[in-house]
Amino acid sequence: MKLNINGKQRQIDADGDTPLLWVLRDELHLNGTKFGCGMALCGACTVHVDGQPTRACVMPASAAVGKKITTIEAIGANPVGQRVQKAWAAIDVPQCGYCQSGQIMAATALLKANPHPTDKDIDEAMAGNICRCGTYQRIRLAIHKAARNA
Repeated sequence: MKLNINGKQRQIDADGDTPLLWVLRDELHLNGTKFGCGMALCGACTVHVDGQPTRACVMPASAAVGKKITTIEAIGANPVGQRVQKAWAAIDVPQCGYCQSGQIMAATALLKANPHPTDKDIDEAMAGNICRCGTYQRIRLAIHKAARNA
């Protein structure tokens, strides 16, 4: 099957029911998208599918055919993603860093849909992304900073 990943058509040699996460990590070596829980509960595996934040750990690769998939490796090519990454660094959001690719993907999708979110908007959009280090306040500050720098 062919998948559009980060703007490039990629021929994939995997069963259609293989989770997109494993295609990205094992076949394409795009290791920025992380495995967290495997049940779409933590957000570490978040990618964009046609611009929407999607859990790659439960999405069959066959469901991604004909869609545009963006991973953390390419999010900086987008102006909103670039602002989010810069704000993340400026606020010093990451602690262990494991969840951060999923957090950045979710934050970028939020700011594309809502360029000036309130705290409530941010909390609702980011609720499905777990940070074991508890950097939620810094995440919120970074999202506000990225929104201000639009």
